[in-house]
Amino acid sequence: MVGPPQHVFIKERVSLNIVRLRKGGETFEVVLKDPDLALEFRKGKPADPSDFLKAEHIYEDAKKGELASEDLVKKWLGTEDELEAAKKIVKDGEFHLTAEQKRKMSEEKRKKIINFIHMNSVDPKTRLPHPATRIELAMDQAKVHVDAFQSVPEQVKVISEKLKAFLPLSFERIHLKVRVPGQYAGQAYGAVKGKYNVFNESWNNDGSVDFEIDEVAGAKPDIFDILNKLTNGMVEISEEKK
Repeated sequence: MVGPPQHVFIKERVSLNIVRLRKGGETFEVVLKDPDLALEFRKGKPADPSDFLKAEHIYEDAKKGELASEDLVKKWLGTEDELEAAKKIVKDGEFHLTAEQKRKMSEEKRKKIINFIHMNSVDPKTRLPHPATRIELAMDQAKVHVDAFQSVPEQVKVISEKLKAFLPLSFERIHLKVRVPGQYAGQAYGAVKGKYNVFNESWNNDGSVDFEIDEVAGAKPDIFDILNKLTNGMVEISEEKK
């Protein structure tokens, strides 16, 4: 027996995670399988859309499985390529997640924050990291609220200040000097400028840009990943020991 088309979501009325963009009186939707990754992509982190999309289709009504008109997609989103259109929707649209998905995202984000603090901070007296269970207890004591939609580094800055009343914390930091070639300068600089502590930027005559980054040590892999992906590995990064 032939089943329904793969893009029709029959039994998932309450579990669909949708991003919706309204333009020109029309509605365009995509369905997510990884909302957290989609949110990171929205904030500038490089990602393959197929990694966070449940289906590579543009819908007029995803719950009914109704695909958007190709002509309308081209007219209002400016492309015939579904993946490119999906990226525009994720970048500019409104996220509609289920209550259960939001709860799971908050729990997962909480775990990531606890692990981040565990990996990047120490007790200033012993110079040893705090156990994750102790950090979690301190978060409960401080009545910390975790935002499912905000990045871990952004939240750690606020949360760590609240935790210091219950837990002595000292964060190890890194200091990086970066040079990005001219053909990648604007995009790469913009991606890290909005997310990390960037300073001493200097734009050179050849279009390249030099700048420095001062951040917690745990941000290092993410910084390297972003800059290498956006420059095809042509970025120059040196680390100053502190």
